[in-house]
Amino acid sequence: MPRTTRLSSPLLRAAAVTGIAALTLTACGSGSGAGSGSSSAGSGDVKVGLITKTDTNPFFVKMKEGAEKTAKAEGVKLMTAAGKFDGDNAGQVTAIENMVAAGVKGILITPSDSKAIVPAIEKAKAKGVLVIALDTPTEPQSAVDALFATDNLKAGELIGEYAKAAMKGKTAKIATLDLAPGVSVGVQRHNGFLKGFGATDKDVTCAQDTGGDQAKGQTAMENCLQKAPDINVVYTINEPAALGAYTALKAKGREKDVLIVSVDGGCTGTRAVKDGKIAATSQQYPLKMAAEGVKAVVTYAKNGKKASGYTDTGVTLITDKAQTGVTSKDTAYGLENCWG
Repeated sequence: MPRTTRLSSPLLRAAAVTGIAALTLTACGSGSGAGSGSSSAGSGDVKVGLITKTDTNPFFVKMKEGAEKTAKAEGVKLMTAAGKFDGDNAGQVTAIENMVAAGVKGILITPSDSKAIVPAIEKAKAKGVLVIALDTPTEPQSAVDALFATDNLKAGELIGEYAKAAMKGKTAKIATLDLAPGVSVGVQRHNGFLKGFGATDKDVTCAQDTGGDQAKGQTAMENCLQKAPDINVVYTINEPAALGAYTALKAKGREKDVLIVSVDGGCTGTRAVKDGKIAATSQQYPLKMAAEGVKAVVTYAKNGKKASGYTDTGVTLITDKAQTGVTSKDTAYGLENCWG
């Protein structure tokens, strides 16, 4: 599921500042620092912080689950924070400051604003805190010590290769239901799909932005069908947009003869693949991002070794209609590893 990252408007920033009280900040352990919470296993002094964009998005719920499970296994204390809305940069800044004051050894963060969060990250690093971005890179990426995330270009390539093979030489009339202009996750997935399909933007019959929203995905698909009723391949930025496209196609009686491919691997989306609504999806793993992040902080606490660079947390093509030459796993595997 795309987690959009762009600079907040002045109005949004103002809302964020006034809404800091709504920021969720809890500590699994002694209850020290900015919040309180249930006890984590172990009595070690190592504290790890996790800051997500929101605490309602299923992707981040699974990420938090992974961090909690690993923190318990490692015997460290986990502090968590989340903004009330996507784009709450002020809330994330406050969370970083609170966690540093509470003595965390490392912070894992999915930046709501990749650029605006950098000064707060630099202050934390200056105090000896390891900072790792999860899912979404900072701008520049080097602002953090390390990045643990899906290779979104590869995720797009996988469904592009699949769609090309599934078309079996038929002339493709492509619609792309994208995220929003300039958002890195959306750009990478879009470009990856075209690369995997062996196409360029000139080959796209209809391109619409959806914000990754199901209702907007439906409207976008309706608009594309008005422009080009013979569309037969639909790329979508995520599974909610894919399900919106499916609804629009079904209303026109086209759901059986249009190939829909997507990215995410959430449980709802994976079930949609099983039900035949989506032909294939690229599954990503938020739980693994967080688990590996916690382990990296523990290693730093033990021997001072910092994680660095980019760690690819994996992506798998999920489909029940495998295509020759395209590596994939079925929905049974997808449902065992989905999130949400």
